[in-house]
Amino acid sequence: MIAFGSQRAGGADLATHLSNAEDNEYVEVADLRGAIAEDLHGAFSEWEAQAHAMTRAKNYLYSLSVNPDPAQGRLSREQYEDYIARAEESLGLAGQPRAVVFQIKEGRDGNLREHCHVVWSRTDIQDFKAIPISFDKQKLMVVAREFARDHGLTLPSGYENKRAKADQLSLYEKAQADQTGLSKEERMEIITDLWRQSDTPKAFIAALEDNGYMLATGKRPYVLVDIYGHMNALPKMIADKSVRTKDIRAFLEKDCPPEALPSVEEAREAAAAYRKTQGQFKRSEALAEKLEILKASQEKRREKLAHEGSELKKVHEMELNALRRRHAERLGHLKSGHAREDFGAQFRRAQNNPKGLAAFLAKASGIALIRRQLHKLEDRKRHERQEEERREMLEQQDQQRRQQTHTHQLQMMEQRRKEHAQQKIFEREVRSLKAAEQRERTVRLRRRHDHMPALHLSLGPPGRKTAPHLAVKRHFAPTAKELNVKARAVQPDKLVSLREEFGVAAKPPKKSRSGSGKDADFKNKKDRGGGRGRR
Repeated sequence: MIAFGSQRAGGADLATHLSNAEDNEYVEVADLRGAIAEDLHGAFSEWEAQAHAMTRAKNYLYSLSVNPDPAQGRLSREQYEDYIARAEESLGLAGQPRAVVFQIKEGRDGNLREHCHVVWSRTDIQDFKAIPISFDKQKLMVVAREFARDHGLTLPSGYENKRAKADQLSLYEKAQADQTGLSKEERMEIITDLWRQSDTPKAFIAALEDNGYMLATGKRPYVLVDIYGHMNALPKMIADKSVRTKDIRAFLEKDCPPEALPSVEEAREAAAAYRKTQGQFKRSEALAEKLEILKASQEKRREKLAHEGSELKKVHEMELNALRRRHAERLGHLKSGHAREDFGAQFRRAQNNPKGLAAFLAKASGIALIRRQLHKLEDRKRHERQEEERREMLEQQDQQRRQQTHTHQLQMMEQRRKEHAQQKIFEREVRSLKAAEQRERTVRLRRRHDHMPALHLSLGPPGRKTAPHLAVKRHFAPTAKELNVKARAVQPDKLVSLREEFGVAAKPPKKSRSGSGKDADFKNKKDRGGGRGRR
């Protein structure tokens, strides 16, 4: 069993990777705690917002992958839970929000392999800080040894010794192996053979280009860039302990100094142009058929999510209509209640009004006027109270409408977020399918040619232009005897100088300051080959 953990950011990309159904035969989100959202994209977005609001941590997640040994059988869910509990207790992440994802992937041997991914949030919302995680590799090795001891499992040799380092590929090396179809050991074997078989720097560089590698310069003097743009240091790719970095420099510096090599960026641009011209990414018939099948599957999933969105809109419309009806009914009941109250007041006053002589005396004495004023005051107070009740009901209804609208907006935002996350997953699945097809094509090329296709690229030194006068200075001039023999073999009566060979006009000889004619005649005679030095 091998466990690999790392602190990281980029929750959206990680959620897309874990939800990818093209690279995996089966994907299951077994546990998701500490988040309101029910999917990985929403949960990781919440944890990112918490980290940015409460801490300064950039790597707000801790990702752990657990890969059991298929030869020893599959682990049960109880065993996975036991290991996860031990790991989070050792790392200090107990009780933190986490997501547990199980995946089943088809290996290169064709067998299905189950593995588990666990992602924790490092944000401590109680203390407003990021939980520090140090020496996590050593802690995970201790947990793996204890877990294997308790469950009767056998671990790789790297876990037996505390100081031993497990032979694990980095993410960069894994991506390079997946794209090129060659493992790191196979690439080292190829380059080591080329190194041993080449007797000159030019032969070594030509052999590298024939096998799809370009020699460039970067932070190190000599690095290799393959046709897919991956970079590796040349000394690290030669599997011969007797060959040192200084030996490689001494071998290449004479005919190929670092300043004459292209940079890594230039080599990658040339490799990209080569891939484009050679049609490395043209869709084959098999790829087109697989893409059609994948798009059909994606269309079904997209239709399902679109159906959920349309159903959600219908539910929102029904809820709004129901709320409007309830508000209208309550407002109608309130108005009818106020009308009954007004009618009851008028009815009581009509019953209590004096009649006959009592009415005349009340009018004559002014009591009727006072009664009317009291009735007006009661009506005004009752109308103000009724208006206040009506205003409170309208405000309450308006608040309920705003609250329901806000809830609907949040639900639609969640729906759009799910659609966006699904689109990212679809794009990732298409890229995975193309990468798989590229790996198959590379394997087919390897079976046919035993190596990757030749690159056959030549780049001049960066920024250097043609300069014949510099070429004359860099040219190793032959001796006079060799020059005469060569000239006589071609044209016995004519000698070819370096200036004539490179097309540079000869400059007139400079006159001496003294102006002596004897000195000038002696210099011209010496230039023509005369004098005592030539017999």
